[in-house]
Amino acid sequence: MSESTTAITPELVAEHGLSPDEYGVILTALGREPNLTELGIFSVMWSEHCSYKSSRLHLKKLPTSGKQVIQGPGENAGVIDIGDGDAAIFKMESHNHPSFIEPYQGAATGVGGILRDVFTMGARPIANMNALRFGAPDHPKTRHLVKGVVAGIGGYGNCVGVPTVGGETNFHPGYNGNILVNAMTVGHARTDKIFYSAAAGIGNPVVYVGSKTGRDGIHGATMASAEFTEDSEEKRPTVQVGDPFTEKLLIEACLELMASDAIVAIQDMGAAGLTSSSVEMADKGGVGIELDLSKVPCREERMTPYEMMLSESQERMLMVLKPGREAEAEAIFRKWELDFAVIGRVTDTKNLVLTFDGETVADIPLGPLGDNAPLYDRPHVPTAKREPLTPVSPKTKVAQDLLTLVGSPDLASRRWIWEQYDHMVGADTIGRPGGDAAVVRVHGTKKALAITTDCTPRYCFADPVAGGRQAIAEAYRNITAVGATPLATTDCMNFGNPERPEIMGQFVGCIEGMAEACSALDMPIVSGNVSLYNETNGVGILPTPAIGAVGLLTDYDARTDIALKAEGETLYLIGDTRGHLGQSLWLRYIDGREDGPPPPVDLKVEARNGDFVRGVILEGTVTAAHDCADGGALVAIAEMALAGGRGAALDAPTFVDDRFDPSDQAAWFGEDQARYAVTTADPAKFEDMAKAAGVPVFRLGTVGGTADAAITIGGEKVSLDALYAAHENWLPALMER
Repeated sequence: MSESTTAITPELVAEHGLSPDEYGVILTALGREPNLTELGIFSVMWSEHCSYKSSRLHLKKLPTSGKQVIQGPGENAGVIDIGDGDAAIFKMESHNHPSFIEPYQGAATGVGGILRDVFTMGARPIANMNALRFGAPDHPKTRHLVKGVVAGIGGYGNCVGVPTVGGETNFHPGYNGNILVNAMTVGHARTDKIFYSAAAGIGNPVVYVGSKTGRDGIHGATMASAEFTEDSEEKRPTVQVGDPFTEKLLIEACLELMASDAIVAIQDMGAAGLTSSSVEMADKGGVGIELDLSKVPCREERMTPYEMMLSESQERMLMVLKPGREAEAEAIFRKWELDFAVIGRVTDTKNLVLTFDGETVADIPLGPLGDNAPLYDRPHVPTAKREPLTPVSPKTKVAQDLLTLVGSPDLASRRWIWEQYDHMVGADTIGRPGGDAAVVRVHGTKKALAITTDCTPRYCFADPVAGGRQAIAEAYRNITAVGATPLATTDCMNFGNPERPEIMGQFVGCIEGMAEACSALDMPIVSGNVSLYNETNGVGILPTPAIGAVGLLTDYDARTDIALKAEGETLYLIGDTRGHLGQSLWLRYIDGREDGPPPPVDLKVEARNGDFVRGVILEGTVTAAHDCADGGALVAIAEMALAGGRGAALDAPTFVDDRFDPSDQAAWFGEDQARYAVTTADPAKFEDMAKAAGVPVFRLGTVGGTADAAITIGGEKVSLDALYAAHENWLPALMER
């Protein structure tokens, strides 16, 4: 039976992820029943992954503009101005479902896809990042998934020649049934050579370039828009297969053609492949598009129109060229040993028209596929506020707790992961993994970009609004701590089933908090991705609005890092400490519970303290700086000591608010926000600058030497050797089991 004569039954409609009401809209839009190819096209374009039908309403609340923004959401990636005619182009995207089913290829093709989003706009990719979330370390699938995902990221990024410069990896039982793999790429372009996706020019040729089309990835977008069940392993064929060596050729070929003026519009074939690329280009341009699928380069025999349009084979692009430039473009792509085919033309019909072997196999108005796709205002309920944390009575010593925390799954070194990534290829990485933010030079200049990813899902679960604020604020602090000015953010909104009001409430709450923080800290969201239905058998992940942020150093020689530098320097804590232990890692690993509200986030204080920290770094008064986040101030200081190979002598804390039990644990391990640990060789000048800025600072002690290095806290002492062993050995030991 041919695709044109296949009976469209309610069962077939349901298999395509469409509701009866949505199918009714299709019938109205077409004025007839769709054929199988048309049904498949509606299915992928109306999937959550492509249409954002449950999230678009709320995403509009995010600030997306600013004097630094050249292009906000709506294109392949966001673009910001970094001065001197230079632009940074970046985006973060999810590849969660494919990575759970097939971790190596799922993660690898996630890297490939985000790279294409960036170089599609004319940028040379200069850095990759990732944000990974796995289940409990002792879950039977965790080690398999970690190995596969890390190998996939390294295998693709290393081969394509773009450094993977940092990221984050967390473990929590909330991800046992649905891991998260969020990939981010940053590229550099000139502001006068940025390329967009809106098709234009009636009659202009539509060109297919890159790899051939196969049957891998069919219905990948639909699969990524559904929750997992016991049968999810059967979805393995929907995971794409990547080829980083072909991607490298594609980057070079595209950038070579972009050096000319031949391209009118260009779009990556990502989720939903040829369907999404053609629909989005035509819809954005307010034109129609006609494709002859008989001309699509295929690597498998007897591929049907349905398969061609829904395939998510990797390393492919769609372009609209100026008339008469086909031969010039083809010569470039043939030189790079890539496929090139003129497969269609721009029309004035505002329809997607597909032909195959001389017959019309689809004719769909573009409006319902694009901007007029379904939009839902899902019912949502706010997350109930947590009761204040009950009084905590520490049963252990501070030094013992520090040793436990630095070797815990959340805080142990990720060296085993990032040593599998080539973070130095290109020779422009000057701030390596392990710090607050990676730092990558803008080639040929004194400028550098600071890049980070961050989110604290346990805060978002306890209070989505506060958690959303904190995700942006911590990204802001990470960029600030190296001396860079935070400029803009990208997001990857990972949540469970939006049809459940409590899950939709988490999403709405996080958006509210993020919007407040983006506005207060002047860090607009310029790109991003929404990934919903991250759950298995009705059990959702922790709400995880992963944030990627980019900042600018106008002179990279002024930057700092987290490593303690010299014996005798003075250690300070910037920002007020109230000993907030609710939702803290100390509470989880030492007291054995996840309880209480997350720490409050005062955005005015974040901005004030951040401005001060950047000022003292760039002025040269501070020699090391580190954001105080997970684990609190003492963990931050321990990480600084481990990075510098030096000890520290710390005084007994005296800065815990009287309203709290003034225990050492609350002072040292509370996760109060807007704080930084810094060192200086000129404490008098530092304190004068802090007083002038109205910023509270507290002297904690002094930096020690490298011989027999240790951290002493009052009368307690823990050697750096013991801290190093706990910190470095946990992850290798897990992976060697």
